[in-house]
Amino acid sequence: MPNTELDEQDPRLEQAEAASATADSSDKPRVPRGVGTLAFTEFWERFSFYGLNGILTFYLLYTASEGGLGIDAASASGIVGAYGGSVYLAQLLGSWMGERVISPKWMVFIGGIIIAAGHVALAFISGMTGLAIGLGLIILGTGALKTNITNIVGLAVEGQDEGRRDVGFAYFYLAINMGAVTGPLASGFAQNEWGFHVGFGLAAIGMLVSLGVYMASMAKLPAKSGVVERPIEKSKLVRLSIIAVVVLLAIIVILSSGLLPASSLSAITTVLILASAAWYFIMMLGSKEVTKDEKRRVSAYLPLFLAGGLFFGLLFQQSTTIAILISERVDLVIAGWSVPVAWITMLAQFAAVLITPFVTYFWGKSGNSGPGAPSKFAVGMFHMGCAYIIMLLVLKMYEGALIPLLLIVLVMMAAGASEVFVGPISLSLATRIGPERFRSQMVGLNFLTLSLGSAFSGLFGQLYTVISDYSYFICIIGAGVIVGIVLWIFRRKLQENLYAGL
Repeated sequence: MPNTELDEQDPRLEQAEAASATADSSDKPRVPRGVGTLAFTEFWERFSFYGLNGILTFYLLYTASEGGLGIDAASASGIVGAYGGSVYLAQLLGSWMGERVISPKWMVFIGGIIIAAGHVALAFISGMTGLAIGLGLIILGTGALKTNITNIVGLAVEGQDEGRRDVGFAYFYLAINMGAVTGPLASGFAQNEWGFHVGFGLAAIGMLVSLGVYMASMAKLPAKSGVVERPIEKSKLVRLSIIAVVVLLAIIVILSSGLLPASSLSAITTVLILASAAWYFIMMLGSKEVTKDEKRRVSAYLPLFLAGGLFFGLLFQQSTTIAILISERVDLVIAGWSVPVAWITMLAQFAAVLITPFVTYFWGKSGNSGPGAPSKFAVGMFHMGCAYIIMLLVLKMYEGALIPLLLIVLVMMAAGASEVFVGPISLSLATRIGPERFRSQMVGLNFLTLSLGSAFSGLFGQLYTVISDYSYFICIIGAGVIVGIVLWIFRRKLQENLYAGL
């Protein structure tokens, strides 16, 4: 591994940046150099995450005779929500590491290795022990990889107008959603035919292949991706490492002792995420190194952060509420063959893959004159709320009977199509509006919307187990529609503040 502190002073870095800037200004590539490799790596990371998510809830719910662990629905939702929330919460640590300890391009490589190790553990170690080790490694690996790879994409699209930045991130997000589609397809089929542990192990192979391609293409990445921007003193790093080890051991002891019931994990994770987000906002808004305009931008981002957390909570309930509903109410048999359950939960991502090229075509044409981020968020939230009106109607039509699979397919695709208005826009926004002093932390803060959404999805799944179907989906519809309308009303003021000084 190169000495990144020396790289920071290397005059070749300035030459590489100048050459890159010249190429960008003359050619103006729609897909900048290096983004293809990053998209391929991110594809396999998302293959890992969504492939696991597609079968994890069913692994927890199914009995031992069906290859599962036989956990009750509320506890299963708590575990899945806490796992998803922790995956994104760990990206705060990954973001800090990429800025202070190890350069972003090497953090991506290390994270991929740890993710692959987590899938190997899930594949070969049975029971709760294998689950804990595997999920723990995947949480740490994804934390190292996810934020840093997004930061590198941000470096690759520097200097382009808002429309082209959004298009660039939309196509990077397309790779994300392709992984989110193929992961559950592959793991779901493997689980259906050969059992859960084969499904868990598939992603390890793809992750290792993608890392080989990544290593071969590292020279094409932006020069800044090989630099530690603010290297930490070694004495401080040693102290922080000791604290981290102590905290990790304490978490392991608490979880293994059974002091915390599984059903409480999502609530605890939600509190940790909100506390972490509050700390980030307070730190940036209170810093003397942040300008007045930068503080305006951060303040305007706060309502979008909260809306994004709710949006992903509604989307990610495919792995909690919808998974529980599928296991209890949906007829999975078509022509005598049982459709893999994971295939249904991936339909939201499939819809996003289908709609992305059409929506981004108009964004690319509009440049800086098109709808801003608040408008796109508003449309996404309203769309998400309306999608579940279909679910409410389906439940009314098939009250007391099994629901046909095709109707659930319709609901999932209607909900998933809304993601293009929120997911890629939040990525693009975070890499542009963040304070200069806290650029990497802004990306990490953005990923907390996914963390918050995952934790919310666990809470939503638990709520679903204690109230009626109708009451639950009325609440879901109301949340999406009302937040969408409020964002639309204040879209112009938010847009003005989001781009203050830019």
